[in-house]
Amino acid sequence: MSQTKTSFFDKLPSLIKKSNVTLIPEGAIGYLIGPTLALVANSVLSNYFNKYMTDVLNINSWASEFFKWLPVVSVIFVVLGNIIVGRLMDKSTSRAGKARPLLLISVPISFLALLILFVISPLATDTINTSGQSLALVCIAIGYNLWFAIAYPMYYTPHAALVSLSTRNSKDRTLLATLSNATMLAAMGLSTMILPFFLSLLFVPQTTNLPEGAVLLESGEYALDGVVLYDAVASYNHWKIFVIALTAITVLGALVEFMFTRERVTEESMAQNEGAAPAKALPIGQQAKICFSDKFWIIMMVFFFCYQLGGMAKNVSQLYFCQAMFPNADGVYTIANGGNISGFLAIIGAIPTAIGMVAAPILANKIGKGKAIFCGAALAVAGGLLGLFAPDNLILVYVSFILKALGSTPAMYLSMALLADVLDHQEAIHGKRTDGLTMTIYGAIMAGMTGVATGILNIVLSNVNYAADNISSQAIRGAMPWVFIGVETFCYLVIFLIFIFMGVEKFGKFDHEAIVIDQKAAAAAEGRKYISAEEKIRLEEGEEAYQAELKRQADAKAAEEKRLSNPAEAQKDAAIRKEFNALRKAHSKKEI
Repeated sequence: MSQTKTSFFDKLPSLIKKSNVTLIPEGAIGYLIGPTLALVANSVLSNYFNKYMTDVLNINSWASEFFKWLPVVSVIFVVLGNIIVGRLMDKSTSRAGKARPLLLISVPISFLALLILFVISPLATDTINTSGQSLALVCIAIGYNLWFAIAYPMYYTPHAALVSLSTRNSKDRTLLATLSNATMLAAMGLSTMILPFFLSLLFVPQTTNLPEGAVLLESGEYALDGVVLYDAVASYNHWKIFVIALTAITVLGALVEFMFTRERVTEESMAQNEGAAPAKALPIGQQAKICFSDKFWIIMMVFFFCYQLGGMAKNVSQLYFCQAMFPNADGVYTIANGGNISGFLAIIGAIPTAIGMVAAPILANKIGKGKAIFCGAALAVAGGLLGLFAPDNLILVYVSFILKALGSTPAMYLSMALLADVLDHQEAIHGKRTDGLTMTIYGAIMAGMTGVATGILNIVLSNVNYAADNISSQAIRGAMPWVFIGVETFCYLVIFLIFIFMGVEKFGKFDHEAIVIDQKAAAAAEGRKYISAEEKIRLEEGEEAYQAELKRQADAKAAEEKRLSNPAEAQKDAAIRKEFNALRKAHSKKEI
């Protein structure tokens, strides 16, 4: 009989003991609070790292080619990183699961990546010597790829896989998918709804060594040609402190998610194969053959590509758009004013998105997940077209943003549950799961689109000769709406068209029956007893109740022994017994 080797991760059991998914603590802590904390750092990098490079490091003026192509070239490494993560998941034999151990592995890598990007990397603007600039470029390239190609995929891909590995129950999956995707909204909200109002602490206005012609504003800031000037050195030092705190939040979030999640599908597979030799990972070639012959899988991958590209193009360009299109009351273009508008946009966009967190599962139960995403995409396209009609009209931009946010909610909350349905359908048809390759490609898309969207933005910024002091130019004002609104609108148009052909949900009942038949056949062929998922749950819950009662009795006995070991307590107890015996004796005589 083969025995599975115990790994380090097996010694760190999940705190989730229930066999069924519960909202508290598993959903609320493991799928919402923990991931939200872990994802904040990536949200900050996605939204503000480019602004940090242009307005603090001024890198687009002294290393423009590096600035344009770093995020695009890095996509290659992002893909390779996700392939490694996918294979690690495929080959995992840990009782802790396929995905959960990788959450812990991501912790030290994330710490190192953020340290290199913001703390070790020197401040090297166009006024500092060449050696400082070269060192800065090396640190940025290493730190950028360490984060987006290794640390983030090592966290995000297993994080996303947990939804499909947590349970086979469709409604429970919808709940967990809703919560899991809500973490993206929550993390994005912290960086786009709260942080924008404090951007003056990270992009510090310049007050010394002012250029000729600088004008003092009523706000106490100095401006040149209608654009506020910023102190690169002070901003750089403030970013260091901020990122150290951000690192601690990231580490805490990953640890919390590991402790409060559980992979029931993985456990089910291990239980069915208990006593047999560990199953080898399905080769990538076989997984690819299954995936690329499945139209539903192809639709989902195209969906994730468009969904993430549109969302990231909007996020990375939002601050640039808001600063370039809307001056403050004095007609001056400032990061602070752009940040305020950006923050308010995020707040009003979060309202329909938060409502959608409740409405999306209800809508999915009524018309199905695929149809809900289809209808939402149509609304998002309409909202985008409205915004492009008058991108300098703040009211129309607000309305456009609300409509797009409302339309995106089904895609945001239901897509992972729909992907889990696709994986179950493949298992039913082919008898094999393709979680490894699927999550590899999914993770590469979700991490890689940050680089693609940033690359698109940087190429546009370079072509319109962007600089921190000329953001009000007509070229920049003409380009930003197409990046901020246009890319996402086109992406939702593609989603609308491809989801006409999405129909995997109609096979749900058949898929689950087919998987059970295959499991029974495999158990019979190997001479093992088949235990259904439902029976396994009943057995586990009975064992849990039995063990809980034994623990309660042991704790009570230990507490009593501890109490009696105290002479005063023992004397008090003896006095009570003596009094009780006297009363009982008196009562007995009375009865006679």
